[in-house]
Amino acid sequence: MLSNANRQLKYSDAAIRVSNLSKVYHIYGRPEDRLKQSVMPRLQRRIGLQPKKYHNEFWALKDISFEVEKGKTIGIIGSNGAGKSTLLQIICGTLSPSFGSVETSGRVAALLELGSGFNPEFTGRENVYMNGSILGLTKKEIDERFNEIESFAEIGDFIDQQVKIYSSGMYVRLAFAVIAHVDAEILIIDEALAVGDALFTQKCMRFIRKFQKEGTLIFVSHDTATIQNLCEQAIWLSSGEIKALGTSKSVTEDYLHHTLQGSYGDKYKLNKIRKNGVQNQRSQLSQDDELLFACNYKTKNQVENRIDTASGWQTGNGKIIEVFIENLNTKNERSNLFMGGEKIRLNIVAVANKPIDKPIIGFIWRDRLGQELFGENTLPISTTSPMNLQAGDCVTAQFDFIMPMLPNGEYSVNVAFSDGTLYDHVHHHWINDALIVTVSSSEVRWGLVGIRFKQIILERKNG
Repeated sequence: MLSNANRQLKYSDAAIRVSNLSKVYHIYGRPEDRLKQSVMPRLQRRIGLQPKKYHNEFWALKDISFEVEKGKTIGIIGSNGAGKSTLLQIICGTLSPSFGSVETSGRVAALLELGSGFNPEFTGRENVYMNGSILGLTKKEIDERFNEIESFAEIGDFIDQQVKIYSSGMYVRLAFAVIAHVDAEILIIDEALAVGDALFTQKCMRFIRKFQKEGTLIFVSHDTATIQNLCEQAIWLSSGEIKALGTSKSVTEDYLHHTLQGSYGDKYKLNKIRKNGVQNQRSQLSQDDELLFACNYKTKNQVENRIDTASGWQTGNGKIIEVFIENLNTKNERSNLFMGGEKIRLNIVAVANKPIDKPIIGFIWRDRLGQELFGENTLPISTTSPMNLQAGDCVTAQFDFIMPMLPNGEYSVNVAFSDGTLYDHVHHHWINDALIVTVSSSEVRWGLVGIRFKQIILERKNG
């Protein structure tokens, strides 16, 4: 779980530098092959023969190179077996590379897969001291921090019980509590947080966001929204190689595309839609009179249609041809400017290029960090009123709701045209950022979405 990597970067802006890193494992079919491999090649070379291999090679990592600047956060995604855990262990120093090198600057603390780092025969208290000492803390320093670690973990009397009786959630609680109190400059977190309960996960995320202000973070997750939320950059690992490296948004979109294609197999081909290079231009908001809401909330929402330039993918069986918003407060007029609080209708128009038995149309509204604020699809309707489409049929999905009052920032609306059921469906057309909603002049101060308070009372009672 914890390691202090001893390969130090000096006089550099990089916190982590990975150079031409590879890791190969030798797989032996029989126990005696291991002995042959240690003896026979040397004998064969001595008598002038080409050395023979008595093993198969499995390359967990192949020539990986990247840098992480100090104070930056990078996400790593990839399917099981992609090499993520191997890479993290080498960065931490708990596993040696076959080729290449890793350099780090500062103390490294890591929360890797469950079961690593703690001695199951030791108590929680003993493991805290053991891991603290591995990271270079003195007993006095651990003594000074122990009460804070115990309080953060919230496992009560189990702190003095053997770790082998801990649940997975208790293990994560104690493991995270340790790495949160060792003053690490580099923090590495694997999927282990996924087993924690919601309240503790929120507690961990608060710590992570505080840590990001000064420290360097590597975050591994299968949750692409979390990667977009936390990370500026992302790496997609596949079969031990870097498949993509770039902004977290672009990498996670490519990964999702690839993952869906893998689940569909050869039955459907998701053809990637590339942006056509049109510059992102922002229209100025008009100077219409502002609407006054409860709590003095005011917003301006400028909607920009990107359907013709947005990225995504499609199978060719169906296509979304139009996305637009109507203001139901003004006789269903199409509009690109909203104040928040209006009744609106989001329209998604699609056409079937081939027969589609169970059409589904839906949308997701995300903030600039990729967090999914809200969304819906037509499944509630199609389950009660089934519909099937023939080639050439056009269908429109309409979603009526109150335009939310949002904090200042940029939001995106992703739309999809699918076929199937809730648990078994195919995205025939997926568009990232079909609409971009820019919110300005907002007085929403707390949370992700503002609500219209009907009444707020502050009442004084004497006596």
